[in-house]
Amino acid sequence: MVNDLLIINRCSCVPDIGPEGAVILVDKEPGWTSFDVVARLRNVLKIKKIGHAGTLDPFATGLLLILTGKATKIQDEFMGSDKIYEADLKLGERTDSFDKTGNIIASSDKKANEKEIIETVSNFTGEQLQMPPMFSALKVGGKKLYNLARKGIEIEREPRKITINSIDVLDVNSGSVRLRISCSKGTYIRSLADDIGTKLGTYAYLTELRRISSGGFNVSDAFKINEFIDFISG
Repeated sequence: MVNDLLIINRCSCVPDIGPEGAVILVDKEPGWTSFDVVARLRNVLKIKKIGHAGTLDPFATGLLLILTGKATKIQDEFMGSDKIYEADLKLGERTDSFDKTGNIIASSDKKANEKEIIETVSNFTGEQLQMPPMFSALKVGGKKLYNLARKGIEIEREPRKITINSIDVLDVNSGSVRLRISCSKGTYIRSLADDIGTKLGTYAYLTELRRISSGGFNVSDAFKINEFIDFISG
């Protein structure tokens, strides 16, 4: 069914988005929630049936697939696809959220060299169990974890099976590491960052995250929000 959908990207002509719906490729900018993007496009397109296929945190950027009309019926198919991210990690410190939006709760003077980092990171490929972070939208007992985390409450979670298809070290520089990660649905990159820090005998947290691709679509073909609004206005 995906092949039958209207795909709207930088190569498209101005479309007539009817009830059959479409997949709109958006390059989300920092500061926007995924819901902000959906709400803005709902207002611009005057479409009630609209959603997205995979949340990106407000500080994260990159490919967000917006689904309209009948395309929303196969949201799970899009969300279940593999994704590729580029991520920056800061070594030597840990935050409570495992990313730069949190508070620093631990630090270490241990220095890891490039060889250690490459060898350690390579061990994270394959199928594995990952513990969901408290700062996530995952629900346990009907409650979103991040709401509990903001109150300083931590509860038991069940680890979830994920697959890291590949993970490559792109750069190591002054206590920071840039990675390119291909992974299955349900993978928390912030948890991966924290786990890598632990394996290195230090700490690490996520400072930047960009989704490069999802389900075969690439961010290079996506619109910034204002670009799409200008495009659709003709």
